[in-house]
Amino acid sequence: MKKKRALFISDLHLSDSDPQITIQFEYFLSNIAKESDQLYILGDLFDYWIGDDQRENEMAWSVARLLNQVSKSGTQIFFLHGNRDFLLGKAFAVKSGFQILKDETVVQIYGKSLLLMHGDTLCTDDIEYLKFRNIVRDESWQRDFLAKELKEREDFALSARQVSNHNKSQKNADIMDVNVKEVEKTLIKYRSCQLIHGHTHKPAHHTHKINGGLFNRYVLPDWDTGGGYLVCDRTGCRLEWLSPYTRFKSN
Repeated sequence: MKKKRALFISDLHLSDSDPQITIQFEYFLSNIAKESDQLYILGDLFDYWIGDDQRENEMAWSVARLLNQVSKSGTQIFFLHGNRDFLLGKAFAVKSGFQILKDETVVQIYGKSLLLMHGDTLCTDDIEYLKFRNIVRDESWQRDFLAKELKEREDFALSARQVSNHNKSQKNADIMDVNVKEVEKTLIKYRSCQLIHGHTHKPAHHTHKINGGLFNRYVLPDWDTGGGYLVCDRTGCRLEWLSPYTRFKSN
C-alpha cells in the first residue's frame, strides 16, 4: 500500500555529463516516489531541453520510461517547467506518464493549500535574467527555435549555459535569490499559506509574517551535490535528504 504523502523535487539538472545524478534519481523513483501517492517535479529536471524530437538522447528517454513505470504503479506525477527545460512538451509528458502544470499552480494536499512555482519569477532583482526569460518564453520565439535543426538548437543551449554560468560568477549572490517583497506579494495574491519552489539552490524552510498571518515557504534542494526532496503528509511538510548534504536553515 502506498504511503499517504506527496513528494516535491526540482533542480536535478539531469545530463550525460553527470550520470551519478541520474543513478540517484532512478533510486529515488524506484524506492521512494513509487511508494508515494503523488510526485511533483517543479522544474529543471534536465540540464537543458531542446525539444521532444531529440530521440537520440537515450538518458532522457530512459528517464521517461522509468517515470512511466512509476506512474503506472499508481503514483500521480506532475511537472512544471523550469528555466532550463521550458521547452519540454506534451510528447515527452505522454511518454513519461505525467501531467504538465502551469507555473504558479495551487493544489490541495491533505487539506493544505500549496502554491507551486519553479521560483525564477520571484528573483525580480535579476533584471537581466528576467529579460532573457521573457524572450525565450514567447510562443513565436519557441516556434521558430523548435523549427531549427537539432544541432543548431543544441549549440544555442550550450552557449546559453556558458553565458549564464559566466554571468552568475559576476553577479552578487543576493541578486539571484528571491525578492522577499515579491514573495509576500505572491502569497497574498494567491491567499496561500504555503509556497513551495526551487531554482535558487538554497534549500530552507522560511516563515513570513504578513498582515498578522504566518506563511511557510519551502525551498527545494538542487541535486548537484547530493539530492533531496520535500515530503508533505497529514502531519505537515519537511525536507528529506538522499545523502549527506548541508543541512538547511530555518528562519
